[in-house]
Amino acid sequence: MNPVAPSSGKPLVAIETHPIQYRAPVYRALRQKYGVPITVIYGSDFSVAGYYDPEFRTQFAWDTDLLSGYEHLFLSTVAQGGGRTYETVSTRGLARALRTLAPGAVLLPGYSPRFHQLAWLQAWLTGRPILFRGETADRPQSSGTIQLQARDRMLGLLYSKCSRLLYIGRRSREHFVLHGCPEEKLVFSPYCVDPGPFQVDENSRSALRSHARAEMGIGHDDRVLLFSGKLSERKGPDLIIEAVRTFPAEERSRTVIVFLGDGEMKPVLEAAAERLPQLGVRFPGFRNQREMSGYFHAADLFVLPSRRNETWGLVVNEALQHGLPCVVSDAVGCGPDLAVQGTGEVFASGSSEALAEAIQKAFGLAGREEIRDACRRKIASYSVDKAAEGIARAYEASIA
Repeated sequence: MNPVAPSSGKPLVAIETHPIQYRAPVYRALRQKYGVPITVIYGSDFSVAGYYDPEFRTQFAWDTDLLSGYEHLFLSTVAQGGGRTYETVSTRGLARALRTLAPGAVLLPGYSPRFHQLAWLQAWLTGRPILFRGETADRPQSSGTIQLQARDRMLGLLYSKCSRLLYIGRRSREHFVLHGCPEEKLVFSPYCVDPGPFQVDENSRSALRSHARAEMGIGHDDRVLLFSGKLSERKGPDLIIEAVRTFPAEERSRTVIVFLGDGEMKPVLEAAAERLPQLGVRFPGFRNQREMSGYFHAADLFVLPSRRNETWGLVVNEALQHGLPCVVSDAVGCGPDLAVQGTGEVFASGSSEALAEAIQKAFGLAGREEIRDACRRKIASYSVDKAAEGIARAYEASIA
């Protein structure tokens, strides 16, 4: 689409709990490429100031630029006593900020936690068009209980108040259709990862792969499975060990699992690895974004075996950017979009047997340059530019 002409006095106002490394580049592209006069209201700056993530069990601040290239303001800061987690961020001052900015439209990214629920109310009170772009990747299901029926009615009501609904992928679109959203309200704005912090091309792979393997004590001919994320029960990292345990002894002896990250399950995983000494397992710990490319290039397959609550799985985007085929469970929202023939495999969540079968099948994709090219082509349709373009189209239609 052509860049949107900025509309004086009619900014697009997004409301977020805190700066998020996956969304800031989209807001930057909206302003710089599409001319959308966007201002983001943040509840707190804790992701910039530094915070403790209980699932990662790590204190950190993101190592990428989250604030330049677009207008933003903070309702509070950590230095002023503001929230240090997304659950504790307050909407105090939000109504006043919205009155001052006088938005042409309001962009909302979710309906949980409570901050977002209160933001919905304040956005509705402005009387301005609401654009919704959130993690709505639950699969169609019959609402057989009173709770599900009440949830469906509430979501249907919320969506009916929106001018446009921005779906992030196939399951997200199915979710909106299931809740009665008309076709003319639906706009594609894919979930995306900015490749800027990474080194994703073939030259980088050649430079980084051997070094990263040597650093971890992994042989040239070993087959490496990479998990990256929070070592929590819901992410299912233990299923990888259970799956590889079923491999024939010779295959198992040359398979290495790399758990990149930290979390509550690390002691459990370490104990499981000790019970199977012929299996190679590595725990490099948590790594910030600019440190991750070597690990992606060192791997032969990426595995995300989540048991539940994985509405998308942006780490799959990161893996594909590096040309790394992916094995994901059917609880991972991006599976139908990204782990398709030629780029990965999908298996039944919770089943280590199904995971073992999927890994063995996906090994046929590993180490092939044409497959790495296919992975990068696939993820090119889920880019920052495509995400910003979708929001720009929705904004333009809403203020027309």
